[in-house]
Amino acid sequence: MTSILGISAFYHDSAAALIVDGQIVAAAQEERFTRRKHDAGFPENAIRYCLEEAGLTPADLDYVGFYDKPLVKFERLLETYLAFAPQGVKSWLTLLPNWLRTRLHLPRVIKKGLDRQYRRRIVFPEHHESHAASAFFPSPFPEAAILTVDGVGEWATASYGTGRENRITLTHEMHYPHSLGLLYTAFTYYCGFRINSGEYKLMGLAPYGEPVYADRILEHLVDLRPDGSLRLQLDHFNFCQGLTMTSSKFHRLFDGPPRTPESPLTERHMDIAASVQAVTEEAMLRMARHVHEVTGMDHLCLAGGVALNCVANGRVLREGPFEQVWIQPAAGDAGGALGVALLIWHQLLDNPRPHDQLDYQEGSCLGPAFSNDQVQRFLDDAGAVYERFDDDQQLCQEVASQIADEKVIGWMQGRMEFGPRALGGRSILGDARSTRMQSVMNLKIKFRESFRPFAPSVLEERVDEYFEMRPNEQSPYMLLVADVKPDKRLPLAESDLTTRGLDKLKIHRSRVPAITHVDNSARVQTVDPRRHGRYYRLLKAFEEQTGSPVLINTSFNVRGEPIVCTPEEAWRCFMATNMDVLVIEDFVMHKDRQPDATEHEIDEYLARFELD
Repeated sequence: MTSILGISAFYHDSAAALIVDGQIVAAAQEERFTRRKHDAGFPENAIRYCLEEAGLTPADLDYVGFYDKPLVKFERLLETYLAFAPQGVKSWLTLLPNWLRTRLHLPRVIKKGLDRQYRRRIVFPEHHESHAASAFFPSPFPEAAILTVDGVGEWATASYGTGRENRITLTHEMHYPHSLGLLYTAFTYYCGFRINSGEYKLMGLAPYGEPVYADRILEHLVDLRPDGSLRLQLDHFNFCQGLTMTSSKFHRLFDGPPRTPESPLTERHMDIAASVQAVTEEAMLRMARHVHEVTGMDHLCLAGGVALNCVANGRVLREGPFEQVWIQPAAGDAGGALGVALLIWHQLLDNPRPHDQLDYQEGSCLGPAFSNDQVQRFLDDAGAVYERFDDDQQLCQEVASQIADEKVIGWMQGRMEFGPRALGGRSILGDARSTRMQSVMNLKIKFRESFRPFAPSVLEERVDEYFEMRPNEQSPYMLLVADVKPDKRLPLAESDLTTRGLDKLKIHRSRVPAITHVDNSARVQTVDPRRHGRYYRLLKAFEEQTGSPVLINTSFNVRGEPIVCTPEEAWRCFMATNMDVLVIEDFVMHKDRQPDATEHEIDEYLARFELD
């Protein structure tokens, strides 16, 4: 038996992943255990979980891999500081203590984190090698082109190459400071969202605006070339030498300083978001076309933080030259932990890949699960009033009827998802046909900005009836955006066509309005019986009762918190919000039957949990 532990840490979304004899046994982000969103610390809890899942100790491990080369990254930071000195001294002094304490002594830190029981080799591939391995090796393709795009690894900010059987080869790179990911992050910062976590908010905001600044970006900020490579005009940015992303010259170019977080969003911010999104999509399309031209491959695998931009992914699939695209569900740095473990198993140890029509990531349900006995013990201790269903069909019928009655459901089943998306293991569910569900879930359940769209889960066999996708086209990881089919849209009044800004939210655009964004798009998750088990059976039950194969699926958390992991966290979220029903494994709880249930206001929740 060969066991391999992969680790990512110290930048964004630390994680651990464990492979035993080529099988992905477990993978999880550290944030799910510490409850600190995007926790970047050493993933000791995630490592402990992975080892316990396999029944191993650190001494049993054959290999440990870390997802990048810290010394090369430090070299890049040092060279960047020297290039801009004396500017950037404050930034340098902020970074240096952490590097001296941990990252420059990473083998020692890793061995300490493994209770000093591990004494074998530690493998350090390059950052984009880990991304590429995470993209190709779990994919269903025997061979494929590989494209990785993010902020920055060591020096690379994007790379491409090929994967064939059990080998990957990266042939081309784009280097720091020229980065599509950092460009998008700069606009995330400028529009008042938190960097490295608010990029998806910027993407969700973009359809409310018009890309009126796109030409300004391309003329003054970015030299975007036909192959998708780019060069940034660095005098408009501050990330090389400072503690912010943008400079005063950037602010003058876009007619004002960065938006203060939590201040009102204006149409200008929406137009800026639409503009950088349009530039990002164009860059990704050019990259994809170039990679196809060079490699001649029919299939494409994507990873890196920019691969979480599901709008761009959808355009690459629809408008690009590749027949199929597979995207790593944990495309950001967390996925690097899985990538390095797979790289060791396949490339370093020369083990073959299996062949199957599905991918090899087990639906990305790789985190902790809890037995009915564990759940019942917790619920009894918490004084919960529950009903237990021993019949799976009866449970699904009951929950489907509650959803059809416009109830909001907390749904915790099986293993927790690996990656940023809830995929039916830790989800909040609702009826996509409801005209009120988007605002109810945003404001009374998730306690988040009203403009944020919700994603649909749809039965895979009916996806092409509701969305502009091919029959039975797979999108199990909610990483592709597609338009709602024209025959499912509603006719708009003349006045609706001229509506601007957040007023677009008031317009009902389709027969599934709760998941139809203001540009008629949706971030689609397809649900199939092999990957999704009980979640698939719930959708089938809902379809039988209503004729609709579509549900709202959003992550089981509230603003500022990671997705729930344990029954205790699910119960806490249920009781602290205006959720109607909680389902944990075989147990169903109704809010109005709980002795301590109260109606919660948004301000009360924000104060209670000190969310920004």
